[in-house]
Amino acid sequence: MASDNRFLRRAQIEFAYFSGAFLLKQREAGGAGAILRFERVRPPASARFQPLRSGEITPKFLDRAIGALKRWNYDIVGIDEACRRAVTLPERRRFVCLTFDSGAKDFITHAYPVLARHGVSATLYLSTAFPDGVGEAWWLALEDVIGRESRISLMIDGAERHFVVSELSDKYELFDYLFAWMRKLPPPDLSLAINDLCRRYAVDLAGLSRSASLDWADLAKLAGDPRLTFGCATVNYPALSNLRDADARREMKMGKAVAESAFRRDVSHFAFPFGDRGSFRRQHVVMAEEAGFASAVSTLPGIVGAQGRTNLHALPRIAWDGRVRSLRVMRVLLSGVMFAPVQPTRSARN
Repeated sequence: MASDNRFLRRAQIEFAYFSGAFLLKQREAGGAGAILRFERVRPPASARFQPLRSGEITPKFLDRAIGALKRWNYDIVGIDEACRRAVTLPERRRFVCLTFDSGAKDFITHAYPVLARHGVSATLYLSTAFPDGVGEAWWLALEDVIGRESRISLMIDGAERHFVVSELSDKYELFDYLFAWMRKLPPPDLSLAINDLCRRYAVDLAGLSRSASLDWADLAKLAGDPRLTFGCATVNYPALSNLRDADARREMKMGKAVAESAFRRDVSHFAFPFGDRGSFRRQHVVMAEEAGFASAVSTLPGIVGAQGRTNLHALPRIAWDGRVRSLRVMRVLLSGVMFAPVQPTRSARN
């Protein structure tokens, strides 16, 4: 069914493009602009098993996308300017804000050179445990184990479970199952589960996490570019819905404090970890405002309205699927015709 839904949506997008409907409705549906969300930027991998492929784009695609945004007459702005335009009267040209999650090492080697060459602004959201070298990139470890093994055993909800994953389809099915299960665990239980799996299959979780993440030396090099804004995505990147309110509030405030101490500047923008409907709740939107953030971005799809119609502490983003390489799709999505109209809100408390 999910595959059928993706096919139907792609067909709707193609129809909107070739019929010109997206151009006709863009003025009405397009709002002030849009925030694009990317994760990793790196050259294409050759491995057959790539369950995280949807979160990756190539440097070539990023280059093509930025070039297209310029041709389409979008203003490519930072998150501060995006927030300003969200509360003022509509401007003649719409904006696109480029944001990058995960704090992957690939950013400095593959994404930043493209951004610098084009001279455009971007926002990088960080979870501070990772540049500190103590974060656990459990999703990468899960990918590594399932990709290498044909038989996998681990404890799930107190019971020993065994899986045979000799076929590629079996591997994808198991990854989806375990990823969904682990994402719902409280952080201590998640850490126990992934460390148990890594011990069984000789994965150096700490080393894998450090090698995949930007460190503070990398970030110091990037900090000199005024076109790059640093945002916070908590300390450990937990799904906030799995935490007690006091722990969620602490994750937000500590992440902000550590980042501000490291960069010696205000860190005013927040990204909800994972950012989908299952990862945060209404009280977390309020917490982001109370923690002193000027904005908070989600991965809920949509367009940013003007004149205060979009809550700055629950901003929608178009999370780009790296398996899609069509700029036609990007242009239609940025027009806003595929999303429900923005409902006006004034603050996190309303």
